[in-house]
Amino acid sequence: MDTGLAGKVALVAASSRGIGYAIAAGLAGEGARLVLCARGAERLEAAAAEIRTATGAEVLAVAADLADPGGPRLVVEAGMARFGRIDVLVTNTGGPPPMSFSQVQEEQWLRTFETLFLSAERLIRLVLPGMTKARWGRVVALTSCACREPVPGIVLSNAVRISIHGLLKSLVLEYGESGVTFNAVLPGFTLTDRMKELLAVRSKSSGRSSQELAVEATQAIPLRRAANPDEVAAAVVFLCSHAASYITGVSLPVDGGRGGFVL
Repeated sequence: MDTGLAGKVALVAASSRGIGYAIAAGLAGEGARLVLCARGAERLEAAAAEIRTATGAEVLAVAADLADPGGPRLVVEAGMARFGRIDVLVTNTGGPPPMSFSQVQEEQWLRTFETLFLSAERLIRLVLPGMTKARWGRVVALTSCACREPVPGIVLSNAVRISIHGLLKSLVLEYGESGVTFNAVLPGFTLTDRMKELLAVRSKSSGRSSQELAVEATQAIPLRRAANPDEVAAAVVFLCSHAASYITGVSLPVDGGRGGFVL
C-alpha cells in the first residue's frame, strides 16, 4: 500500500526510544522526513543516526523538554527552519511516576498536566496553522489503554491522559473541514522501558517477580502476549497515511483484544 507519506515532514515527540522511536522509524520507512525530539541529547542523536542508516531518511534531532513551556516552540521552530513545514504530528510523552492517590501531592497533578496535556496542546497549536493552510495534516496522540480502563497504581496517568482525548474530539468538531485529521492510539501491554518500570514497582509491592507478573498480565490478553513497539507504530503510520483520510476522532486501542468492550 502506498501510504502517501514520501516527502512528508513528521514531528514525533519522545522519539529516542520505545514506541516513539518505533513510530519515527516506521514513518521514515515510508519516506517521511523526520523531526525527532526528546530530553536526552546523546540518546536522541544516536536514535536519529540509527534511523538515517536504516532508512536513508533526512532526520533532524532537537533536544528539548516538552514539559517546559518553551520546549514545543523550540522543536517546531527548528523543524520549520529545516524543512519549511510540518505535515504530521505525533504527540507522545513518558508516563508520570506510578503511585496511588494517597501518595500524590498537588504539585504532582500540576506537573503531570503540564507534561501530558499541555505539551501536546502546545505542539498542536503550533503546527495546526500550517496544516490548515496546506489543507492537509495528521495529528496522532499516543496515549494509553488506561484511558479506557484505568490501571491500578498509576492514578496520575489514568486521570490526566484522558484529557487529550477530549481535546482531539473538540478539534475534530472545530477543524473538520480543514483537511486535518485528529486521532489517538492507545497501546496496551507493550514491551518498553516504561512497562519494565511498572512491573518493577508492582514486584516490590507484591513480593512477586517481574517475570511472573508479566506472564500473568499476558493471560488476560486474548493474543496471550505483549505487543512489541513496532506493532503499535504500524497503527500510527496507518492513521498518518492517505489511506486513513476519512478516519478522524478515533481512539484506536492496540491491546491484543485486552479491552472487553463491544464498541
